[in-house]
Amino acid sequence: MTQAAATRTAAKLDFDKYRLRNFVDRLIQIGEVEIHDKPVPLTGLSPIIENTEKAVLFKKAGPEQIEVVAKTAGNRKRLAAAFETTEDKLYDEYFRRLANPQPLVEVPSGDAPVHQIKITGKDVDLTRLPFHPQHAMDGSCYCSAAIDYTIDPASGRRNVGSRRLSLRNRTECGTNVTAPSDLKRIYTACVARKQRLPITFTVGVHPLDFFAATTRQPGDELQLVASFRGEPAPVVKSLTNDILVPADAEMTLEGYLDERGYVEPEGPYGEYMGYYGAIHMDPVFHCTAITMRSDVLHHTLLHGSAFVLDQTDSANISSMRVEADAMKILKAAVREPVACYLRSVSGGANTLRVSIKQRSYGEAKQVIAALFGGIMRLKHVYVFDEDIDIHDDRQVDWAMGTRFQADQDMVILQGILGMTMDPSLQGRKTGAKSGFDCTKPFGRDGQVPLMRCAAKVFKGPARYQNVEQALSASPMFYADIVESLGSSDGREVACALDQLRQAGKLGRDRDGRYHLQAATPGVTGIVGELYHDPNEGA
Repeated sequence: MTQAAATRTAAKLDFDKYRLRNFVDRLIQIGEVEIHDKPVPLTGLSPIIENTEKAVLFKKAGPEQIEVVAKTAGNRKRLAAAFETTEDKLYDEYFRRLANPQPLVEVPSGDAPVHQIKITGKDVDLTRLPFHPQHAMDGSCYCSAAIDYTIDPASGRRNVGSRRLSLRNRTECGTNVTAPSDLKRIYTACVARKQRLPITFTVGVHPLDFFAATTRQPGDELQLVASFRGEPAPVVKSLTNDILVPADAEMTLEGYLDERGYVEPEGPYGEYMGYYGAIHMDPVFHCTAITMRSDVLHHTLLHGSAFVLDQTDSANISSMRVEADAMKILKAAVREPVACYLRSVSGGANTLRVSIKQRSYGEAKQVIAALFGGIMRLKHVYVFDEDIDIHDDRQVDWAMGTRFQADQDMVILQGILGMTMDPSLQGRKTGAKSGFDCTKPFGRDGQVPLMRCAAKVFKGPARYQNVEQALSASPMFYADIVESLGSSDGREVACALDQLRQAGKLGRDRDGRYHLQAATPGVTGIVGELYHDPNEGA
């Protein structure tokens, strides 16, 4: 972008469109926010957040009586609102934005809303921010909504990630940099060179910025902020380092990870699997500046609370991304994929259900292989036919109980890289993954023993005057005969069928259809061979 074009774009920037506060207002309009107007102590936030399905806005949190919002990305409806689309079009919108990069527009500090208040030097005081207790066994009070921005000193590449911060004192926080990530690679290289790593955190951003922070791809990750927004994004240079961050955030914490490396214990903390991550040695973040909007809205996430993982921000963001990726893989692997559903309540959101319309033998197992090969986090994959609503646990359990045989329909892969925080690995790097083929035997559609039972809904006018006329047209099931005669009773049809039987004109095939055919008077003729009786010999 030329300087002139950048100037024109900057003049058109809307610093409130992707502001967190504006997004919360939108969530309130669609009934997705529970508002607490009365004072709530910081120790009272997490129990309230964990025990409601809605996003939560605290108007008077802690002794400072500040505003704090939680769970802004806590379900699919909120994510659809973030992408300004409907839930059924989320995948398409996700890929559309990723495929259309947008520019970053640097603005001066004086124009950046996040720099309306600047706190530096001895005035920096992290203890005045709403770090709060989040899980019973956590090692400190936490800020869980931080997004980290760094520049790799070796390559100049800009990196974006998502990180928690645990309060230590006025100017220091602990943070977790042990999981495999670009930040870990960049920081350990700095430590080897005995260098500090400058870093700036934003706290209080639109959910789309979290998609940018958690999407891994080559190149400049800061640019992903603009791409996910679908338009140019304003960025501003930090006050005490050279890092650019979104200028429309609610707050930033600037500073550095010191050169000593992994020197201080951090944790425990409630992790995405629903279990605690144990204490481990981690770096220390030193804060050199705090900036914020004059009417800052503070932000926290629900993270790691077992049994309500489906309400956590991270699980919902991960689930939507994995489902979108899975559907892309399915479209390449089979002819007619129908739906994907990642069970975000499963620890680590690692259980995927998919449905397909089978077109050839072996497609279900082909799906299992393709998904495990393409998405590392998956641990269990269930494949169903298109007649199963994979969001309905009753239908899923029914199909699992009636279409799955463990000795024939289970696929087990061993020695596969798993999610590092999965406690069932017991410290191993690799484990097992299992696929479940819960589809009907291919090529047997229409066979009654494999058809699910349901009540007949009778509709339409009479098409025939009597049973014999109806069967002259084609073989029919009993209920179809009743419907074709416009009957609202059905008993007279049973009697008419018996009259045909007595006259030696009635037959039945193995699926139960009635045929008009010659037979021994008084006896129903059998058309073809019957199915094997599973009770025979029992």
